[in-house]
Amino acid sequence: MITPNEKILSQFAFSGKHISTEPIIAGHINNTFLVTYDKAKYTLQRINTNVFKDPYKLMSNIQGITKHIYNKMKSLGNDPERATLRVVETINGQPLFKDEDGHFWRAYYYIDDAKAYDIVENPSLFYEAGVILGKFQKLLEDYPIDLLHETIPDFHNTPKRFENFVKALEQNASRRAHECKEEIEFVLSREKYCPIIVNLMNEGRIPKRVTHNDTKLNNVLIDNKTNKAICIVDLDTVMPGSALYDFGDSIRFGASSALEDEKDLDKVYMVTELFEAYADGYLSQVKSSLTKDEIDNLAMSAIIITLEIGMRFLTDHLDGDVYFQIHRENHNLDRARTQFKLVEDMESKYDEMVEIINRTASKY
Repeated sequence: MITPNEKILSQFAFSGKHISTEPIIAGHINNTFLVTYDKAKYTLQRINTNVFKDPYKLMSNIQGITKHIYNKMKSLGNDPERATLRVVETINGQPLFKDEDGHFWRAYYYIDDAKAYDIVENPSLFYEAGVILGKFQKLLEDYPIDLLHETIPDFHNTPKRFENFVKALEQNASRRAHECKEEIEFVLSREKYCPIIVNLMNEGRIPKRVTHNDTKLNNVLIDNKTNKAICIVDLDTVMPGSALYDFGDSIRFGASSALEDEKDLDKVYMVTELFEAYADGYLSQVKSSLTKDEIDNLAMSAIIITLEIGMRFLTDHLDGDVYFQIHRENHNLDRARTQFKLVEDMESKYDEMVEIINRTASKY
């Protein structure tokens, strides 16, 4: 991990005297630091340009939607300060800084007295996460999609992800394919799921929306005092997409009984009570905005996105762990196995999931 030095810190419009810089171990992609000054705290990140090829387009997206949310919340008479990330510009008025080694850095105002959770502690917490995603999509439903850049092409193009998996399997760069034959067969046998959402969009049956595309629970901040969700963070993947992407990924991560990389698969299943709590919070905000085809495919989206993420973990394992940060041997394989166990459990509960969505949607 490359630690920011005083020269880098001095490029941002931080307020006060520098006290400390501490790494934050969170996420798989960027290097993140909590930078404390005597007058304020900030989140500083080094952008992973192996993943985000054009940091300027990335920050254009983030500045656009955060300003939109800020202004919308203000116009509604709500406090906007904690409702969205806010970019700290450089001393030259830019949204990011490129250092002499070619690394790109960006900063946000740190949102204090709030916490992100890696696992749901109770249904009311997950209900709140559903509410905040619904609010996020509602606040951005009038944001011009043509202003957004596709920072990672085909990010949730599940058929393309399947193609990439097949290529990784054929190349077998890590020489690990023989160690995960069962997981490989699991993916190959479920190819039928991959085109469902993409086909719905291509056929014009569901609209493109401003979507977050990485709505796992630990990207939701919960206020420490009120236990209410206040905002969604990690906005790097905000792009045009489907509401189904966001709902499906939320369920994949938050309705699981275990952590994303749990090794004991007997502990891994989808908690139906949590699925219902999230659906309730989410639909309470956006039911009137969603089309019938979107509502009808909410349950299926959880299966599709869980399979997709598992497929991506397995692909990276076969490629030699070149995309996701790992913290132990076979970490990506463990992550993939957890996702596939969730897919199996969701398949067994699918009819019940559909019934929950229909019953909940009828309330709103």
